[in-house]
Amino acid sequence: MSNIDIEARAQAGREYFQKGYNCAQAVVAAFADVYPEDDINTLMRLAASFGGGMGRLRMTCGAVTGMFMLAGLENGSATPVDLDSRARNYALVQELAAKFKEESDSLICATLIGLRVGTIEPPRPSERTAQYYRQRPCPRLVETACRIYAQHLINSQKK
Repeated sequence: MSNIDIEARAQAGREYFQKGYNCAQAVVAAFADVYPEDDINTLMRLAASFGGGMGRLRMTCGAVTGMFMLAGLENGSATPVDLDSRARNYALVQELAAKFKEESDSLICATLIGLRVGTIEPPRPSERTAQYYRQRPCPRLVETACRIYAQHLINSQKK
């Protein structure tokens, strides 16, 4: 995990998003090499439901939930009795969320993209057109999440 390039990770996340992956998938994919024991196809399928603020419910931003999934890969436990791992994971999730909110003013998809909170859109994803990318802040939000997580990894290496 040496030599984490923050801007390269941010650019990778943007590129995955611009290829058509949702925001959660784009963030997870930008760091998949950090967790090589996990199958990228499985990771992408797990992240698939979190685009559009969780299935287009416009709740927690998918870029944020992508960071949270990475936190789980880093600190999560597969056993219910490992309370120390759970506490470390929750602490990291709260830290990542606070940094994202500080930079973006919200964790809520609807707020970030200018919709009324509580708006539920049809389940069909938006077509990825040039106009879509011009109107949505999503590529920037994916970059923000990737930068935050990359900085976290760099800080973790220093400890």
